[in-house]
Amino acid sequence: MSVSIDEPIRPIRYTTAAHRPNELAYQAPDSVTAAVRRTLRQRRFMQYNRLAVGVVLLNAGALWLGTRHAAWADPTTLLTLAQANLACAVIARQQHVVNFVCRLATRAPTTWPLRLRWALAKVYHFGGLHVGMAVSGTAWYVLFVASHTRQALRGPGFPASLVTSYALVLLLVLIVVCARPSARTRSHDRFEVTHRLGGWTVLVLAWINTILVVTTQPAAGPVLDAVVTAPSIWLMLASTASTALPWLRLRRVPITVQRPSSHVAVVRFDDHGVKPFVGSVRPISLHPLWGWHTFANIPAPRSSPLGYRMAVSRAGDWTSAFIADPPSHVWVRGVPTAGMANVRHLFKRVVFVATGSGIGPMLAHLMANNVPGHLVWVTRSPRETYGDELVNEILAVQPDATIWNTDDQGRPDVFALAYEALQRTGAEAVICIASTKVTWQVVSGIERLGIPAFGPIWDS
Repeated sequence: MSVSIDEPIRPIRYTTAAHRPNELAYQAPDSVTAAVRRTLRQRRFMQYNRLAVGVVLLNAGALWLGTRHAAWADPTTLLTLAQANLACAVIARQQHVVNFVCRLATRAPTTWPLRLRWALAKVYHFGGLHVGMAVSGTAWYVLFVASHTRQALRGPGFPASLVTSYALVLLLVLIVVCARPSARTRSHDRFEVTHRLGGWTVLVLAWINTILVVTTQPAAGPVLDAVVTAPSIWLMLASTASTALPWLRLRRVPITVQRPSSHVAVVRFDDHGVKPFVGSVRPISLHPLWGWHTFANIPAPRSSPLGYRMAVSRAGDWTSAFIADPPSHVWVRGVPTAGMANVRHLFKRVVFVATGSGIGPMLAHLMANNVPGHLVWVTRSPRETYGDELVNEILAVQPDATIWNTDDQGRPDVFALAYEALQRTGAEAVICIASTKVTWQVVSGIERLGIPAFGPIWDS
């Protein structure tokens, strides 16, 4: 069966502003509850930020309670609290942990109340825990250095651990500053270098510092006993193992690249012992130490089922160079990790909204076809940009898809398209992958209407 997408889709028109489903026209009931809900759906109050602030507040509460006890300012106690937060921050980002948490959250049956499933689907905001614990761990380290300095000034000599302590704190603060959303957006390469190479340096310094501190404290006994019994040592082991695990699976693998246009490259991976699960993502790089970029894994076509694919679209210097001069090999590390759109499992029917190359992360979910859904895809000249093979695969599983060709039809109101699809299909939720601006417009607009909606956040 041949399905053409060249016929223009009739634009959706609304007779009055009151019928137009945008967030400005929508007026929530005038009540305290409605006002709170509207406030909490602002970007600054999204679940990611709430989790981060919640963790910081818990640590602030621990500090307040600790000041009631004389031993709270002991360097080893503060070091343990710092290490506990940083270990949890590292573990929260561990790929196996992410996969476990996401699978657990998305196993809830669709018979559960929609409000509960809506809350569970926000699981991809877990990065807020990482941020909250990293910031808290850095703050505890600052307090540790202050306490350690005071202790050193009262002692007979200048401990070597003080040097590593100051170097460690300065590096932690640098990492936190460079990881701010605005700084990360302006200079992704600087963020990656400070986060990865700086993080490894922190691990080395932390090991040296921790051993020096636990073995030179006044109450420390024999060196071996002090090391084995110190909680901070075991926390360091957990941090190191969690950090090292993905790198133990570092591989350089061959690829073949097809370029349907100058805007897109379809990367084909042969079977190298890894079969990504549906809805997973994986980072690739041309260099093992930096320049890592994450793309969604797409199942291989049925005509050649071995291996898997990725769609790389032109979105910056790295992707532009990749498309212009495709490599023969790339580096991969770790294991495929659950992507945001896996929350589809929590709903009976979903509207998938994608603009441009946002179709890449959607493809695996569409091809799996295990959750009823409807695709709304806004893109320029689909066949010329992405190739007949990819478009035909989409139409094979979504013959009624709403595909809006911006070259012929201009730029649409993506929110209106998503809302119209919701009304027509009776779907429970919207999953949108587009530019940051469009994603937020769709997600926040739909949620203000009391309908679950999800899209990538800057840290997902």
